[in-house]
Amino acid sequence: MSTLKENGIEIGIYTLADIGPDPVTGKTIGMKQRIDEMIEAAKLAEEAGLAIFGVGEHHRLDYAVSSPAVVLAAIANATNRIRLTSATSVISTLDPVRLFEDFATLDLISNGRAEILAGRGAFIESFPLFGYDTNDYNELFSEHMDLLLKLNENEIVSWDGKFRSSLKNAEISPRPVQEQLPIWIGVGGTPESAARAGRLGVGMAIAILGGDPMRFKPLVDIYRKAGLEAGHSPDKLTVGVTGHTYLAETTEAAKDEFYPYYANYWNYVNRQRGMGTRMSRSDFEQMASPETALFVGGPEQVVEKILRQHELYGHTRFLAQIDIGGLPFDKVQKNIELLATEVMPMLK
Repeated sequence: MSTLKENGIEIGIYTLADIGPDPVTGKTIGMKQRIDEMIEAAKLAEEAGLAIFGVGEHHRLDYAVSSPAVVLAAIANATNRIRLTSATSVISTLDPVRLFEDFATLDLISNGRAEILAGRGAFIESFPLFGYDTNDYNELFSEHMDLLLKLNENEIVSWDGKFRSSLKNAEISPRPVQEQLPIWIGVGGTPESAARAGRLGVGMAIAILGGDPMRFKPLVDIYRKAGLEAGHSPDKLTVGVTGHTYLAETTEAAKDEFYPYYANYWNYVNRQRGMGTRMSRSDFEQMASPETALFVGGPEQVVEKILRQHELYGHTRFLAQIDIGGLPFDKVQKNIELLATEVMPMLK
């Protein structure tokens, strides 16, 4: 088994707070319980020694969180050390001033633990909700990202754009504890997004939900090349990997336990997108096979997958999404424990 050089990889978990029925019991928990369990998961993650906890943003009734900063502030109050990030903030439809000020406030509450992972998000319901047009998808992302970075660098900002009112010597308050908030861009699979993250000199978090890890290597190369050409130092160009994860004592046990929940998750996500496809067990076996990027298995197999990807991308952060498909909280707890007590020591 290959080993990692230098400081290795920061390991954390993230949640999108999806609310789905448990396919085994048929029960669906409410939003209050979902949020309570997320706060509990963050406390457990910190106690176990994980480095980061992330919370996603959606604006639909089958997800419990529309405001990551508010939930992360509650988590900040219940923890002391774990870093707190959005996963992701839908930057196309958020006002960058509000986003920055919310996370600067979170940074003050948490004593310097806040980060922003900005992305496009998987759904488009926030566009009509906040009065934006999906035809402006790319332009909105670029303009809002540009403003967010200026706000992070300067206390007083003058700025002109197309989609929001101009700023003239605007005072941006509060300022974070950290000199600047760490900002990442979430990248799905497009070379343009990778190049943009590099040019801007922000971290790039790749969402890898399956398939051959080699597919994503070109994105990392494009990102680093664009970053260096834009004059950013290599140590600023950090790569993170995020992905669906399920651990059990053995790979067979992990697949047997996780299959009903994973199939359930894709069933309702596909339904939300207007597709009616169901995942068969043989499809799942293929998706979870050793050479793919899906992090399902015993600790050794998951470590092998992380290390194989590290050889390809040289990433410094891995965030596991472990609570999807109506998975009951006792299984989420078990995954946090296995990540911390089995996977982390093997990586180190």
